[in-house]
Amino acid sequence: MKADREHWASRLAALAAESRVPGASLAFWHGGRTHAYVTGVLNSTTGAPVRTDSLFQIGSVTKVWTATQIMLLAEQGRVTLDTPVTDVLPGFRVRDAEATAAITLRHLLTHTSGIDGDLFLDTGRGDDCLRRYVEACAGLAQTFPAGDSHSYCNSGFVVAGRVVEQLTGRTWDQALREQLLDPLGLTHTHTLPEDVLRFGAAVGHDDDGAAVSTWGLPRSVGPAGLICARAADVVAFARAHLTPGTLLADPAALRQPQVDLPNPYDGGRQWGIGWSLDEWDGRQVASHTGDTIGQHAALWVLPGSGTVVALLANGGHSAEFQHRLVSELLRELHGLEVPAPLAPPAEPVTVDVEPFTGRYERAGSRIHVTSHAGRLRLRTEPTGLLAGLAQPRTLELTAVDATTFVGRSGRDAQWDAVVFENRPDGRSFLHHSGRATPKSR
Repeated sequence: MKADREHWASRLAALAAESRVPGASLAFWHGGRTHAYVTGVLNSTTGAPVRTDSLFQIGSVTKVWTATQIMLLAEQGRVTLDTPVTDVLPGFRVRDAEATAAITLRHLLTHTSGIDGDLFLDTGRGDDCLRRYVEACAGLAQTFPAGDSHSYCNSGFVVAGRVVEQLTGRTWDQALREQLLDPLGLTHTHTLPEDVLRFGAAVGHDDDGAAVSTWGLPRSVGPAGLICARAADVVAFARAHLTPGTLLADPAALRQPQVDLPNPYDGGRQWGIGWSLDEWDGRQVASHTGDTIGQHAALWVLPGSGTVVALLANGGHSAEFQHRLVSELLRELHGLEVPAPLAPPAEPVTVDVEPFTGRYERAGSRIHVTSHAGRLRLRTEPTGLLAGLAQPRTLELTAVDATTFVGRSGRDAQWDAVVFENRPDGRSFLHHSGRATPKSR
């Protein structure tokens, strides 16, 4: 069966239907060629079908591309990973002066800068949008000192994109094309809507299958998540990370672990340069996911076998869909068992939950944790620009151990992992969705 076209086209369609995904595009590299399959519609309102050359928003998978741009500049001797950001961007600053001086490019690319970094800010459509965004970072607080821990940081990658602009003399979009897209021949990868709309473009959908009214995020967050591409282009980009000299002299350097994650159940146990890192069945896996407004992307790379998988979707229960499909695919191709997401234990675990209750806050999100009959309930409320683009979410939490819990909202089949951390200095954090959110009261 291996890479049988009829089989995988059928499985993609069946799994998408079961997870209420309106449309999806799958591509994977195996046996010396790229296999591509699609199902469903780009837009439930128009009924336009997904094609293999349709473009989806790949969201935060974009961060691997931005990290690759920085590494190209490092290999050229323009910077090092330990160059302070202020050496390249003298005007860069955050609220904490000590952090401003300490933050390096490595901190940005490994999400260890400590910047409270979910600032979604529309600074216009002009070519100066990243410069204006970086100026606005002056008001961002520190979640923790630079290098102290890990917390997923969109703002850090926008700053990294501005570094690319400063060093190349191009806008980030232009530099992306010159550094990566043109050398790799990626004809179906774009960042600006006026380019994307020349192709069939996916529209995001909510959990009920309705097309969303806002298509994309502001241009100012481009380096953190605005690439749109067909699945085969995403696979071609990732394949370049497996062969030295295709783009980078040493692409494996991006897959060297840089930091252990406080919540190792949330997509990977470690972070490299741009990549999330894990081990499945004894094999290293580099991956990244991306979520925008009703669109969801996932990219997996298995360096040992050379297999690359990209799966793009425009709604539905995407995490469940992506996990089920990649599990089936890798089991069939390599006999590899993808670990199941963390789930409630067979026997209940008794935990004193009261120390974890309270309010946790960071840029873009306010989280209320309350106790009910000895169990925790977590409610996330988007704030700022995200308040108009994302919906509040409630998780009923079940203890796995003394500090780890899992929860899921109404119709989700897959569990989310939540880890609480009480530090000796009195600070408390909630680790969920890759972010470290400090307790405010």
